[in-house]
Amino acid sequence: MKIKRIAIQGGYGAFHDIAAQHFFEGQSIEIIPRTTFKELFKSLKQQQVDYGIMAIENSLVGSILPNYALIRDSGKKIIGEIFLRIRHNLVALPGQNINDIREVYSHPMAILQCQDFFKQYTDIRLYDSLDTALSAKEISEKKLEGVGAIASSLAAEKYKLEILASGIETNKFNYTRFLLLSDKENGIPLSEKNKASIYFTLGHEIGSLSKILMILSFYNMNLSKIQSLPIVGKEWEYQFYVDLEYDNYDMYKKAFEAIKPFSDKIGILGEFKKGRTIL
Repeated sequence: MKIKRIAIQGGYGAFHDIAAQHFFEGQSIEIIPRTTFKELFKSLKQQQVDYGIMAIENSLVGSILPNYALIRDSGKKIIGEIFLRIRHNLVALPGQNINDIREVYSHPMAILQCQDFFKQYTDIRLYDSLDTALSAKEISEKKLEGVGAIASSLAAEKYKLEILASGIETNKFNYTRFLLLSDKENGIPLSEKNKASIYFTLGHEIGSLSKILMILSFYNMNLSKIQSLPIVGKEWEYQFYVDLEYDNYDMYKKAFEAIKPFSDKIGILGEFKKGRTIL
C-alpha cells in the first residue's frame, strides 16, 4: 500500500495532524509539517505531497480569511472536510505542577480560547507563538522548566510532556473546520457528493447579490456559509465565497450555470461529501 504524504500547517501533534489522522483513518500516511499555509501550498504545487490539510474556520472566531485566496489562486481543489472538536491542554516537562509554571506559549487563537482558565493564575504570563505543537516541541527539546504550552494531548504524547490541566478551553463547543486539498480525485461518486464551495465576484449594484441568492433558492440550494471579501484595487467590488449543500448533483450544476451571467468571475473551489464531526 502506497504511503500518502500529507502536508499540514504546524508541527507533529498539531490539530492539523489530528485532523489528518481522522481523514485517513486506517491508511498509511506520512505527515509533512509546514510552518505556514503558503508553504503548504508550495509543497502541493511542487508535488512534494499528495494532499494538504488546512483550517478554514473556527466556530468561535470565524473564518481564516487569507486562506480563501490561497485556495482560489492555487488551482487545487477541496475534496473533503472534517469538523474537529478542539480540546486544549496545559502541558509541561514531567515532574512539574501548575504552580511551577511562569510562562505559557501557544498560537494566539489557542491563547484567546483559554484566557478564562489563566485568570486564576495571575503569575503566569502568556506569549504568542507560531503553533501549539511547535511550542510543546520547543519545551521538550530545550528542557524548559517553568514553561508550559497550550497544546493537544497528541502533542503532549509525541513530545513526552505531562498534561497539567486538560480541557482548559473556555467554550466547550469549540470546533474547527478543516479542508482536504489536492489535485487528485477523492474517489467519491457524483451520487454521494452533496456539498460544493464556489466563489463569484459582484460589482456594487443594487440587488446583485439578492438575484444570485434567489436563483440558488429556486434550485433548492442550501447556503451553509457565505463569506464576502473586498477585491483589492476595485472600489466597492466584492468576492463572495459560498458553501452550497444539495441533494441532487444535476440540480446543483444547473444552479451554478444559472448564476454565471450575473457574475464577472465565477469558479468552483471543490465538490465533495459533507464532512463528519469528530467529538
